[in-house]
Amino acid sequence: MLRSVITGTGSYIPTDIVSNKDFFQHVFYTDGNQRLEAPSSEIVEKFRKITGISSRRYASETMNASDLATAAAGKAIEDSGTDPETIDQIILAHNFGDVAKGTIQMDATPSLASRVKHRLGIVNPGCVAYDILFGCPGWIQGIIQADAFLKAGLAKKCLVIGAETLSRIIDLYDRDSMIFADGAGACMLEYKEVAENGSGILSASMQSHTVKEVNYINMGKSNNPESGQHIGFMKMKGRKVYEYAMKHVPAAMKDCLDKSGVAIADLKKIFIHQANEKMDEAIISEFYKLYGMPQHPPYIMPMSIHWLGNSSVATVPTLYDLVLKNQVEDHVLHKGDVIMFASVGAGMNINAVCYRY
Repeated sequence: MLRSVITGTGSYIPTDIVSNKDFFQHVFYTDGNQRLEAPSSEIVEKFRKITGISSRRYASETMNASDLATAAAGKAIEDSGTDPETIDQIILAHNFGDVAKGTIQMDATPSLASRVKHRLGIVNPGCVAYDILFGCPGWIQGIIQADAFLKAGLAKKCLVIGAETLSRIIDLYDRDSMIFADGAGACMLEYKEVAENGSGILSASMQSHTVKEVNYINMGKSNNPESGQHIGFMKMKGRKVYEYAMKHVPAAMKDCLDKSGVAIADLKKIFIHQANEKMDEAIISEFYKLYGMPQHPPYIMPMSIHWLGNSSVATVPTLYDLVLKNQVEDHVLHKGDVIMFASVGAGMNINAVCYRY
């Protein structure tokens, strides 16, 4: 049988490390423009306990999102042994384009995917390069989209990338700014003949909620009433996002697993968007409760948020690449393992993919 198979992965982790201590001198305001009187060190420590984040990575001054994407893509191409000229599609998920250091202007013309194709030196005009905007679930949506093209016979090889430089569009007066980070992850997806129990995508699930949920994550003014009132920064209604995720993500994950025909007991790993440690743990717990299981298995959920922060579309492909390269302690994959990719983010959007390694 034919399936879409991940034949190579790559990631780029920026070298600039920003620790929680780097925020001790920051002044924070509420979304109601009131200055928080608690010491910043106390605010930061409370933040760490909730999110699990101790440090995050920011892109260097000379690198933009498309540069990170190119680096990750090159590694994925090399890992797969693919001739770049045989790639049919380059799908690049992001949300803010290239944002030069020291500016807030979003640049996505030409598309970031076109920039990556150019930098990779791919000449073949049959290699179609385009971007998708789908919030944090963008890379997984790129996988779902590539799978559809492969099944339709419109492509044989797709390069799917997620890249973001969130550090360039955050409001430093907002506590939520400490969550966000930069990075890129990529994979090669190929349509291949496999055995019935062979590798490949087994199922997918996706949802968009845009009634009252549409502005849970959006662009807005700085929390500091004296700063950047004519500039848009990324804003998040944290409590609303948490409640939304708890209500909808576990159900979407169950829908995906049920479509795959795989029993919950046979699911080996869940690569979930690295948004917030407590939220991710709660989502996984609720997911297993839907199957009548009060506790989830140990080591089901690898995490990188503690040291990499939330790099949006890049978290899932980066985490997957790190596990494959044996860089996440206590987490390994074995041939035949069934895993799930899952994410939630701006839109509000949710998706999940079941995949046999």
